[in-house]
Amino acid sequence: MSTPSNTPHSDVKAANSAENSSAAAVKSGLFERFFKLSSHNTSVSTEVIAGITTFMTMVYIVFVNPQILSAAGMDASEVFVVTCMISAIGCIAMGLIANLPIALAPAMGLNAFFAFSVVVGMGVSWQIGMGTIFWGAVCFAIVSLLGIRSWILTNIPKCLRIGIPSGIGLLIAMVGFSNAGIVVASPATMITVGDLSSLECVLGALGFFIIVILASRGIHSAVLVSIAVVTAIAALMGDIEYTGIVSMPPSISNTFGELDLAGSLDVALMGVIFSFALVSLFDSSGTMIGVTEKCGFTDKRGRFPRMKQALMTDSATSVVGAYMGTSTVTAYIESSAGVAAGGRTGLAAIVTGLLFILVIFFSPLAAMVPGYAVAGALVYVGILMSSELAKIDGKDLTESAPAFITAVMMPFTFSITEGVAAGFITYCVLKAGTNRWREIHPGVAIVALLFIIKFAFVDGH
Repeated sequence: MSTPSNTPHSDVKAANSAENSSAAAVKSGLFERFFKLSSHNTSVSTEVIAGITTFMTMVYIVFVNPQILSAAGMDASEVFVVTCMISAIGCIAMGLIANLPIALAPAMGLNAFFAFSVVVGMGVSWQIGMGTIFWGAVCFAIVSLLGIRSWILTNIPKCLRIGIPSGIGLLIAMVGFSNAGIVVASPATMITVGDLSSLECVLGALGFFIIVILASRGIHSAVLVSIAVVTAIAALMGDIEYTGIVSMPPSISNTFGELDLAGSLDVALMGVIFSFALVSLFDSSGTMIGVTEKCGFTDKRGRFPRMKQALMTDSATSVVGAYMGTSTVTAYIESSAGVAAGGRTGLAAIVTGLLFILVIFFSPLAAMVPGYAVAGALVYVGILMSSELAKIDGKDLTESAPAFITAVMMPFTFSITEGVAAGFITYCVLKAGTNRWREIHPGVAIVALLFIIKFAFVDGH
């Protein structure tokens, strides 16, 4: 029997325990009512772990995106902050509005297209280039709002749906090889191999091998580990200067809202705007279907719960992202890592978004990352994106040829627009030439015709 002197102490402990349990129950109840955790066979702790897992697999974008957009003349430190902010906004919005474990961030591939093909290749300012991203995102939002997005996805041929992301993957890989100095320009052969004994080549190759080995072993943070290791080695060898790890984020006043909306409506840039809209449509929609399929949410037609809310969230975030100063925002396939960890609701996406907010304060660390430290990540992403080419029927040349032309034209011309155009035109010509007219959807024929008009009357003058 307890002594009288111990009774008050026991009562206080019991009261505190009851109070903590009650608070936990209230908190759990709020999450349950909003995210419907039990109906998705998940829990708060599982969703938190899933959100962290997704974040660890895709946080490399905050280092890679500034590296790529800086080639267009944008301030890398400001782009770092904008990348973190729009990723946080997109992830949290997806969690709150669509209640899906899908993370959003600036798209790989389209950032390279913007920097190297539009700004550097076409000789326009980054402000005008960002304007083309904005208008492409607006078109993207309109087709989502009107329900045209699902119609387009249903009727675009499979070979083109595969060829477009595959070509983007090859383009990204080429940028990665260039960043590492493995591929360099040559007046005799256009491109050639660089100095493989140079520090950037050796460390760039090391980063790639680290990623592939760790990813093959199922380590989700392979890309982040690779960037950290290569950057650390570069620092030890005196190739980069230590500037700190944590600080208040820099101002984004030189990037936020600085896009040129009027200048980007030039007729010569219409194909670029169309390409941003079209590629965003394929990339983001395909990723969402893939992630929700891993959750077991999709039906035979690829539809999933709260699909309309999810499509509107990512398209609206793209518009906001362009205004803030970054490339088109898209759903990330890395979200599937969080799904594999048990994530089933938007709570996981919100956790990922909150972590992106914390990263904003690590801008000095991001500024130290050299270009060759992210080269391996670019090549790795290229491998993942181009692997879909294996799904093309090689026996049917009217299917395999358009996919191949679409894919190889992007790195060869350093332009996503030209690759998309070549693919659509090749598809229609081959189907018509083999008397398979009925396989050409009117929408595909119209797109091909528009590209022909562009080549003949816009590019030719």
